[in-house]
Amino acid sequence: MEKQHNRGQDGAGIATIKFDVKPGNRYISRYRAMGSSAVSEIFEYVQKKFAAVQKAFPEESKDTQWLKDNVSFTGEVLLGHLRYGTHGKNSIESCHPFLRQNNWMSRNLVVAGNFNMTNVDELLQQLYDLGQHPKEQADTVTVLEKIGHFLDEENQKLFDKFKQDGYSNIEISAQIAKNLDVSKILTRSAKTWDGGYTIAGIFGHGDAFVMRDPAGIRPAFYYQDDEVLVVASERPVIQTAFNIPLQAVKEIKPGHALIAKKDGTVSEEMFREPVEQKSCSFERIYFSRGSDADIYQERKSLGRLLCPQVLDSINNDIKNTVFSFIPNTAEVSYYGMMDGINEYVRKCQKDILLKRADKVTDEEMDEVLSMTPRFEKLNVKDAKLRTFITQDADRQDMVQHVYDTTYGIVKDHEDTIVAIDDSIVRGTTLKQSILTILDRLHPKKIVIVSSAPQIRYPDCYGIDMSRMGEFVAFEAAISLLRKNGLAHIIDEVYQKCLASTTMPKDKIENYVKAIYEPFTDEEISQEIVRIIKPHNLNAELEVIFQKLDNLHIACPNHKGDWYFSGNYPTPGGNKVVNRAFMNWMEGKNVRAYFSS
Repeated sequence: MEKQHNRGQDGAGIATIKFDVKPGNRYISRYRAMGSSAVSEIFEYVQKKFAAVQKAFPEESKDTQWLKDNVSFTGEVLLGHLRYGTHGKNSIESCHPFLRQNNWMSRNLVVAGNFNMTNVDELLQQLYDLGQHPKEQADTVTVLEKIGHFLDEENQKLFDKFKQDGYSNIEISAQIAKNLDVSKILTRSAKTWDGGYTIAGIFGHGDAFVMRDPAGIRPAFYYQDDEVLVVASERPVIQTAFNIPLQAVKEIKPGHALIAKKDGTVSEEMFREPVEQKSCSFERIYFSRGSDADIYQERKSLGRLLCPQVLDSINNDIKNTVFSFIPNTAEVSYYGMMDGINEYVRKCQKDILLKRADKVTDEEMDEVLSMTPRFEKLNVKDAKLRTFITQDADRQDMVQHVYDTTYGIVKDHEDTIVAIDDSIVRGTTLKQSILTILDRLHPKKIVIVSSAPQIRYPDCYGIDMSRMGEFVAFEAAISLLRKNGLAHIIDEVYQKCLASTTMPKDKIENYVKAIYEPFTDEEISQEIVRIIKPHNLNAELEVIFQKLDNLHIACPNHKGDWYFSGNYPTPGGNKVVNRAFMNWMEGKNVRAYFSS
């Protein structure tokens, strides 16, 4: 959990299940905590229990069976989760894992996951139609109750069967636990889900599962040997914790669930027909840790592919350019840009030294050989928090104080600073902090380079980018429409979005694409410069974005690019983007996952 802290700072939780506990004894333990230090708080809480037992019962505490009988959080199945809130208030009730409790052991359900469902209204209605009364309008509740409903049905069906076969009630409980069809429960539960998800669950008797959405939007990796089965959202976490090679870690296939029965049997079973795989590219650009072998190379490739645009921006003037990065997730892309710039310099040196018809003078030789790119760390991030995934109320205050700079490197009014960032979503950090700090170094020009394309559309599958007004690319497009006498397009899009609310989900298109269609990427980039440029900035400013084609070259196996292209992998995505636009038009500063 500590190694995956990058995946959530809002809170965390753990749960454990004990096998074969006698009636009257607790077999499910759960503890949740809030805030960026939640992981430490949770394990300190658990460790205190063991410390107290070791002090009071030094001999007994060496006996694993005694510990299991007498101490909570000793169990065979463990589930942990880090919360990165995409909906709802930041409260302890929002932290996973969630419990659905029952006196029948095999009807208890513990669930945690990384997911958003785009059709929560529809799922809630299905629960109402079943006669249920969910306590909250949240996708976590709908998922929990949907699985719970079919878990109850499967339990009842098995109970009736074994009762008819003459088993006693006590014997039936054991038979249900042994024969529970987990795959069938998941298939029935997920039949109408629309979203991106990796969902882990444990049943009270000990069966466990991890299911991944049919388009493979959210990541899920696992490792299995004779002793353990472990699943996590990121591959390096498993490699580090268990000291295993890359090849030992596998990926759960889209539309499949990894199912572990209490007896240790593990299978990967399909619960929904997979569709075209659209694994999230933003995981590769930003969200996942860069220590993954493939992600590291992909981020380097993203930086290298930007070099032609960067060189064009600085007129190939390597001598008077300082290359840097905006910490910390852009560092690997920066290494790729370094490789590309160094490759360009070597090519220049080779062309001059080998292809000159006349003799090269000593002075020219010295000039050519001294073509050394200047790679420096100009931005220093003081706070160890990621402003992008900090909850809304805290983000604005943080960005003004997070960064500092390195002095004495940039030549006054001569040098250009090229700083690569992983992505530009809101532009807030640039406008309120980074650009002003870089300008204090008195560069002639500042070039901000985004390793991601322009983020134009909301996410609805797990990363908190759901409100149109927060995208600086969207703000730029709206501004250009109004400046160019095309404001009527804004209202036309709104009317189409409005009309789509009564259409079948699979007939809805992404009508927001029309907002961007009149303009080139470069025109929108220029307008973004105008928006994010502080009024007192002295240096010339340019912003360069990754090309969408280059993103696909760098991340060939992760083609989920809806943030940039507007091409959503599920029908519910189009519904969400249109709702997000309507919310913006109607002045509603709310997420678009639910109609309101």
